[in-house]
Amino acid sequence: MDIKVKVNTLLELLRTEQRSTFPQALQFKERAPNRWYDGVPEYLVDIYDWAYVNPKWVAWLDQNMVVRVLLFGNDARLMRIYLDEIQPGMKVWQVAHVYGDLVQRVAARVGPLGRFHLTDITPIQIEHGCNKLAAFPWARVIRANAATYDSGADYDLICSFFLLHEVPEEKKYQIVDHLLECVPPGGKALFIDYHRPAWWQPVRWILKGVNAWLEPFADALWQHEIQDYASCPKAFTWCKRTFFGGTYQVVRAVRNS
Repeated sequence: MDIKVKVNTLLELLRTEQRSTFPQALQFKERAPNRWYDGVPEYLVDIYDWAYVNPKWVAWLDQNMVVRVLLFGNDARLMRIYLDEIQPGMKVWQVAHVYGDLVQRVAARVGPLGRFHLTDITPIQIEHGCNKLAAFPWARVIRANAATYDSGADYDLICSFFLLHEVPEEKKYQIVDHLLECVPPGGKALFIDYHRPAWWQPVRWILKGVNAWLEPFADALWQHEIQDYASCPKAFTWCKRTFFGGTYQVVRAVRNS
C-alpha cells in the first residue's frame, strides 16, 4: 500500500476517535479522578489524549509500524543516528518515551557498564517504559517533567527524540535550556525532530494538514531553529543536519570545554 494512503488512513482513524470519544474522556475525568490523568499537563490532555494519555489508544499506537508510517519510513535512519551517538558504558538520558522498540535498543547499546534514564510525564508512558526496560537493570524509568528533572548525574548524552514539536512554545524554551544545563563539558545534547520541508517536498502538504488538525505546536519548528530556544547558545558547538527534503532535523549541541 502506498505510504501516503497509510498515513491518510491513520489520520482519519485518529480524527474519528478524537471526535467520538474525547469529550467522554473529559467527562469521565471530571466525574472521578483517573490515575492515567493524575498530574498530566492540561495541554497533553486537551490535545494529545488520544496519542499519549488514554491507555486504550496508547496500547494500539505503541508499535514500530505506527512509528514507521508517521515518519514516512525514516524511523530506522533517524533512530540509527541516535544509536550511533552511544558508546557502551555511557550515561544517557532520554527525555520522553518513544513508541516501538527504541528504548530497548538504547538500553542495549548503553550496556551494563552504563546507565540509561528514561523520563516521561504521563503514567501510561511510564508503564510502557517500565515493561520494555524490565530486562535491563541499568535502566531506570522516572516520572518527571523534562523541563525540571534533575538526577544529579553527569550525562554523556541527552536525547530529545520528537518531543519539542509536541510542547507549547514556552515549554520549548524551558526544555531546551534545562537539557543544555544538564550537559557537562564535553557532553552533548541531541535533538531529533521535525523541520521545515523544502517547497518541492510532497510531504510538506501532508504535514501542513496534520499540523493544522493535530499538531498545533509543530509549526514553530518550521519557523525557528532549535538553537534559538537556548539562552546561552555560545556555550555549545552546534551542528545541524536535515533529512528527507528538509522534513526532519538532527541537531547536536556539544558543550565547550
